[in-house]
Amino acid sequence: MDLGLAERVYVLTGASRGLGFATAEALVADGARVIISSRGEDSVADAVEALGGSRCAAGVAVDLADSEAPRTLVDTAVERFGRFDGALVSVGGPALGTAASMTDEQWRSAFETVFLGSLRAARVFATALPESGSIAMILSTSVKAPLTGLGLSNGLRPGLAMAAKDMADEYAPRGVRIFSLLPGRIMTDRNRELFAATGDASAAAAEVAAKIPMRRLGEPAEFGRVAAFLLSPAASYVTGVTLAVDGGNTRAL
Repeated sequence: MDLGLAERVYVLTGASRGLGFATAEALVADGARVIISSRGEDSVADAVEALGGSRCAAGVAVDLADSEAPRTLVDTAVERFGRFDGALVSVGGPALGTAASMTDEQWRSAFETVFLGSLRAARVFATALPESGSIAMILSTSVKAPLTGLGLSNGLRPGLAMAAKDMADEYAPRGVRIFSLLPGRIMTDRNRELFAATGDASAAAAEVAAKIPMRRLGEPAEFGRVAAFLLSPAASYVTGVTLAVDGGNTRAL
Protein backbone atom coordinates (compact mmCIF):
# COMPACT_ATOMS: atom_id res chain seq x y z
CA MET A 1 0.00 0.00 0.00
CA ASP A 2 1.21 3.48 -0.85
CA LEU A 3 0.61 5.60 2.25
CA GLY A 4 1.08 8.83 0.34
CA LEU A 5 3.90 9.98 2.60
CA ALA A 6 6.46 10.89 -0.06
CA GLU A 7 7.81 14.41 0.49
CA ARG A 8 5.31 15.17 3.27
CA VAL A 9 6.78 16.87 6.34
CA TYR A 10 5.99 15.99 9.94
CA VAL A 11 6.98 17.51 13.27
CA LEU A 12 7.54 15.06 16.12
CA THR A 13 8.01 16.23 19.70
CA GLY A 14 9.81 14.23 22.36
CA ALA A 15 11.11 12.11 19.51
CA SER A 16 14.85 11.72 19.98
CA ARG A 17 14.15 8.20 21.26
CA GLY A 18 11.34 5.84 22.15
CA LEU A 19 7.95 5.85 20.46
CA GLY A 20 8.45 9.23 18.82
CA PHE A 21 11.70 8.14 17.23
CA ALA A 22 10.14 4.84 16.11
CA THR A 23 7.38 6.83 14.41
CA ALA A 24 9.96 9.07 12.74
CA GLU A 25 11.73 5.96 11.41
CA ALA A 26 8.49 4.63 9.94
CA LEU A 27 7.64 7.98 8.32
CA VAL A 28 11.09 8.41 6.80
CA ALA A 29 11.08 4.82 5.54
CA ASP A 30 8.02 5.70 3.44
CA GLY A 31 9.52 8.88 2.04
CA ALA A 32 8.45 11.57 4.52
CA ARG A 33 10.65 14.28 5.98
CA VAL A 34 10.68 14.92 9.72
CA ILE A 35 11.53 17.59 12.26
CA ILE A 36 12.69 15.90 15.46
CA SER A 37 12.51 17.74 18.78
CA SER A 38 13.36 17.11 22.40
CA ARG A 39 15.03 19.05 25.17
CA GLY A 40 18.57 17.73 24.62
CA GLU A 41 20.68 19.07 21.76
CA ASP A 42 22.96 16.03 21.66
CA SER A 43 20.09 13.54 21.64
CA VAL A 44 18.35 15.47 18.85
CA ALA A 45 21.52 15.53 16.76
CA ASP A 46 22.02 11.78 17.27
CA ALA A 47 18.43 11.10 16.23
CA VAL A 48 18.77 13.14 13.04
CA GLU A 49 21.93 11.25 12.13
CA ALA A 50 20.27 7.89 12.80
CA LEU A 51 17.38 8.88 10.51
CA GLY A 52 19.71 9.50 7.58
CA GLY A 53 20.94 13.01 8.21
CA SER A 54 19.88 16.38 6.83
CA ARG A 55 18.45 14.97 3.59
CA CYS A 56 15.40 13.65 5.41
CA ALA A 57 15.48 15.03 8.96
CA ALA A 58 16.21 18.15 10.97
CA GLY A 59 16.38 18.62 14.72
CA VAL A 60 15.40 21.33 17.18
CA ALA A 61 16.12 21.31 20.91
CA VAL A 62 13.00 22.77 22.56
CA ASP A 63 10.85 22.20 25.63
CA LEU A 64 7.08 22.08 25.10
CA ALA A 65 6.69 23.94 28.37
CA ASP A 66 7.97 26.94 26.40
CA SER A 67 4.98 28.62 24.79
CA GLU A 68 7.03 29.52 21.70
CA ALA A 69 8.21 25.97 21.03
CA PRO A 70 5.34 24.80 18.77
CA ARG A 71 5.61 27.82 16.47
CA THR A 72 9.38 27.35 16.29
CA LEU A 73 8.85 23.78 15.12
CA VAL A 74 6.30 24.75 12.47
CA ASP A 75 8.59 27.49 11.17
CA THR A 76 11.52 25.07 11.05
CA ALA A 77 9.50 22.57 9.00
CA VAL A 78 8.56 25.22 6.44
CA GLU A 79 12.02 26.78 6.29
CA ARG A 80 13.86 23.47 6.07
CA PHE A 81 11.55 21.41 3.85
CA GLY A 82 9.04 23.89 2.44
CA ARG A 83 5.85 22.54 4.00
CA PHE A 84 4.12 21.23 7.13
CA ASP A 85 1.71 18.29 6.90
CA GLY A 86 1.31 16.82 10.35
CA ALA A 87 2.61 16.29 13.85
CA LEU A 88 3.07 13.72 16.56
CA VAL A 89 2.85 15.20 20.06
CA SER A 90 4.65 13.33 22.81
CA VAL A 91 6.06 14.39 26.16
CA GLY A 92 8.02 12.38 28.68
CA GLY A 93 6.16 10.50 31.39
CA PRO A 94 5.67 12.36 34.70
CA ALA A 95 7.19 11.35 38.02
CA LEU A 96 6.32 7.97 39.53
CA GLY A 97 4.06 7.76 42.56
CA THR A 98 0.42 7.61 43.57
CA ALA A 99 -1.91 10.53 42.99
CA ALA A 100 -2.17 11.17 46.75
CA SER A 101 1.59 11.12 47.28
CA MET A 102 2.32 13.83 44.70
CA THR A 103 2.86 17.35 46.02
CA ASP A 104 1.07 20.40 44.69
CA GLU A 105 4.26 21.46 42.93
CA GLN A 106 4.60 18.06 41.22
CA TRP A 107 1.01 18.35 40.00
CA ARG A 108 1.61 21.89 38.71
CA SER A 109 4.83 20.90 36.96
CA ALA A 110 3.22 17.86 35.32
CA PHE A 111 0.23 19.93 34.24
CA GLU A 112 2.49 22.52 32.59
CA THR A 113 4.43 19.92 30.60
CA VAL A 114 2.22 16.87 30.10
CA PHE A 115 -1.15 18.62 29.78
CA LEU A 116 -0.77 22.26 28.82
CA GLY A 117 2.39 21.74 26.78
CA SER A 118 0.71 19.02 24.72
CA LEU A 119 -2.56 20.90 24.32
CA ARG A 120 -0.82 24.11 23.29
CA ALA A 121 1.29 22.26 20.73
CA ALA A 122 -1.76 20.55 19.23
CA ARG A 123 -3.61 23.87 19.01
CA VAL A 124 -0.73 25.66 17.27
CA PHE A 125 -0.13 22.73 14.92
CA ALA A 126 -3.82 22.41 14.02
CA THR A 127 -4.06 26.10 13.20
CA ALA A 128 -0.99 25.93 10.96
CA LEU A 129 -1.89 22.73 9.12
CA PRO A 130 -3.40 22.69 5.63
CA GLU A 131 -6.37 20.58 4.67
CA SER A 132 -5.43 16.89 4.93
CA GLY A 133 -3.11 17.60 7.87
CA SER A 134 -3.04 15.26 10.86
CA ILE A 135 -2.05 15.28 14.52
CA ALA A 136 -1.38 12.25 16.71
CA MET A 137 -1.30 12.62 20.49
CA ILE A 138 0.73 9.94 22.27
CA LEU A 139 -1.02 9.38 25.59
CA SER A 140 -1.26 6.14 27.61
CA THR A 141 -3.62 3.31 28.39
CA SER A 142 -4.18 5.20 31.66
CA VAL A 143 -6.81 7.01 29.59
CA LYS A 144 -8.90 3.84 29.87
CA ALA A 145 -7.85 2.45 33.26
CA PRO A 146 -5.49 3.65 36.02
CA LEU A 147 -1.95 2.29 36.09
CA THR A 148 -0.42 1.40 39.45
CA GLY A 149 2.10 3.96 40.66
CA LEU A 150 1.39 6.46 37.87
CA GLY A 151 -0.95 8.85 39.63
CA LEU A 152 0.03 11.92 37.62
CA SER A 153 -0.53 10.11 34.34
CA ASN A 154 -3.82 8.68 35.59
CA GLY A 155 -4.97 12.19 36.41
CA LEU A 156 -3.82 14.06 33.31
CA ARG A 157 -3.96 11.69 30.33
CA PRO A 158 -7.75 11.10 30.33
CA GLY A 159 -8.34 14.85 30.21
CA LEU A 160 -5.96 15.18 27.28
CA ALA A 161 -7.78 12.44 25.41
CA MET A 162 -11.08 14.28 25.84
CA ALA A 163 -9.49 17.58 24.81
CA ALA A 164 -8.11 15.90 21.69
CA LYS A 165 -11.58 14.57 20.91
CA ASP A 166 -13.01 18.07 21.29
CA MET A 167 -10.33 19.53 19.02
CA ALA A 168 -10.94 16.80 16.46
CA ASP A 169 -14.55 17.94 16.16
CA GLU A 170 -13.49 21.58 15.84
CA TYR A 171 -10.90 21.10 13.11
CA ALA A 172 -12.56 18.29 11.13
CA PRO A 173 -14.48 20.69 8.83
CA ARG A 174 -11.09 22.03 7.68
CA GLY A 175 -9.93 18.50 6.88
CA VAL A 176 -7.46 18.39 9.77
CA ARG A 177 -7.53 15.09 11.64
CA ILE A 178 -6.68 14.71 15.35
CA PHE A 179 -6.54 11.44 17.26
CA SER A 180 -4.95 9.83 20.32
CA LEU A 181 -2.74 6.77 20.55
CA LEU A 182 -2.52 4.76 23.76
CA PRO A 183 0.68 2.72 23.92
CA GLY A 184 0.71 -0.21 26.31
CA ARG A 185 3.77 -1.98 27.66
CA ILE A 186 6.27 -1.38 24.87
CA MET A 187 10.00 -1.76 25.55
CA THR A 188 10.97 1.90 25.69
CA ASP A 189 13.32 3.53 28.18
CA ARG A 190 10.25 4.63 30.15
CA ASN A 191 9.03 1.08 30.66
CA ARG A 192 12.54 -0.08 31.47
CA GLU A 193 12.54 2.58 34.20
CA LEU A 194 9.22 1.31 35.53
CA PHE A 195 10.45 -2.27 35.55
CA ALA A 196 13.72 -1.30 37.25
CA ALA A 197 11.79 0.57 39.96
CA THR A 198 10.42 -2.78 41.18
CA GLY A 199 13.89 -4.00 42.15
CA ASP A 200 13.87 -6.92 39.71
CA ALA A 201 13.42 -5.65 36.16
CA SER A 202 13.50 -9.06 34.46
CA ALA A 203 10.91 -10.57 36.76
CA ALA A 204 8.69 -7.51 36.46
CA ALA A 205 8.85 -7.57 32.66
CA ALA A 206 8.04 -11.27 32.57
CA GLU A 207 5.11 -10.81 34.93
CA VAL A 208 3.67 -8.02 32.80
CA ALA A 209 4.16 -9.96 29.56
CA ALA A 210 2.33 -12.97 30.99
CA LYS A 211 -0.80 -10.84 31.52
CA ILE A 212 -0.89 -9.45 27.99
CA PRO A 213 -3.11 -11.47 25.62
CA MET A 214 -0.27 -11.68 23.09
CA ARG A 215 2.04 -12.89 25.91
CA ARG A 216 4.82 -10.46 25.08
CA LEU A 217 5.84 -6.83 25.34
CA GLY A 218 5.62 -4.64 22.28
CA GLU A 219 8.47 -3.25 20.23
CA PRO A 220 8.72 0.48 19.44
CA ALA A 221 8.61 -0.21 15.70
CA GLU A 222 5.21 -1.86 16.09
CA PHE A 223 3.86 1.36 17.53
CA GLY A 224 5.70 3.52 14.99
CA ARG A 225 4.12 1.77 12.01
CA VAL A 226 0.61 2.28 13.43
CA ALA A 227 1.29 5.96 14.09
CA ALA A 228 2.78 6.51 10.63
CA PHE A 229 -0.24 4.93 8.94
CA LEU A 230 -2.73 7.03 10.90
CA LEU A 231 -0.76 10.21 10.21
CA SER A 232 -0.66 9.41 6.51
CA PRO A 233 -3.20 10.33 3.81
CA ALA A 234 -4.08 6.63 3.65
CA ALA A 235 -6.05 7.13 6.90
CA SER A 236 -7.87 10.17 5.56
CA TYR A 237 -11.27 9.30 7.11
CA VAL A 238 -9.98 8.58 10.63
CA THR A 239 -10.28 11.33 13.22
CA GLY A 240 -11.38 11.74 16.83
CA VAL A 241 -10.50 8.15 17.76
CA THR A 242 -8.56 6.89 20.76
CA LEU A 243 -6.62 3.80 19.73
CA ALA A 244 -4.76 1.43 22.05
CA VAL A 245 -1.57 -0.15 20.73
CA ASP A 246 -1.07 -2.64 23.53
CA GLY A 247 -1.28 -6.24 22.38
CA GLY A 248 -4.91 -6.46 23.52
CA ASN A 249 -4.16 -5.60 27.14
CA THR A 250 -6.79 -2.89 27.54
CA ARG A 251 -10.00 -4.60 28.59
CA ALA A 252 -12.30 -1.58 28.22
CA LEU A 253 -13.93 -0.73 24.89
